[in-house]
Amino acid sequence: MVSVKNKLVLITGATSGIGKACAEIYAQNGANLVITGRRDDRLAKIQKDLEDKYNVKVTPYCFDVRDREAVEMFGEELKNKNLTPYIFINNAGLAKGVSPIQEGNINDWEDMIDTNIKGFLYMARIVLPLMVEKNTGSVINLGSIAGSQVYPGGNVYNATKHAVRALNQAMNMDLLKTNIRISSIEPGAVETEFSLVRFDGDKEKADNVYKGFQPLTGADIAYIIYFMTTLPEHINIHNLMVTPTAQRSATLFNRQ
Repeated sequence: MVSVKNKLVLITGATSGIGKACAEIYAQNGANLVITGRRDDRLAKIQKDLEDKYNVKVTPYCFDVRDREAVEMFGEELKNKNLTPYIFINNAGLAKGVSPIQEGNINDWEDMIDTNIKGFLYMARIVLPLMVEKNTGSVINLGSIAGSQVYPGGNVYNATKHAVRALNQAMNMDLLKTNIRISSIEPGAVETEFSLVRFDGDKEKADNVYKGFQPLTGADIAYIIYFMTTLPEHINIHNLMVTPTAQRSATLFNRQ
């Protein structure tokens, strides 16, 4: 296994869920971190907690990946401070709403497209050249089972995650002549703030998504991502779909 001790890991969307869990597992194993997110107070708390607990360096940057100018400024910071990540976890993303297309909220569509596709690309565009220059490392693109299987009410979210799947394949081709590994992970049901955001803060609806079975946790996915990025460097997992045992497709659950 490849050690991440003293290596730099960049995680977007690190203030909750899978991103936060990734920050924890990499810090626990001695990696230094650059974490990004939209909530400054959460970033500051995560920084303090991880630095105190694991004696690693955590550098937070508060911005929205949808803001192209902010992303480009962040890219300049990385370049000027020689903060080239060994591992880049392109995690920031969201789902909003479950309406059919003919009743869809266009603002929700904009949020998903701007975050899940454009923000994803903005970040890739600033980070990949730095990694190519060093010709080493791993990229993990956060997909979803929704990127392989369309389901009722998913429509635009499904489309954005299909885009992530396609872009992951394209990155693998574009970086063929490098030693950089490009991987995506496609989780099924993971109990985080994801559904709370999707249902616009309606906790009852969000909780119902996970009733009757044991969902995955952010820590489960972080553990798998850690495994993928610490395999011997000649091994590249292109795409990995993972679900709870009680889930066998995007819509099939064994609820008790």
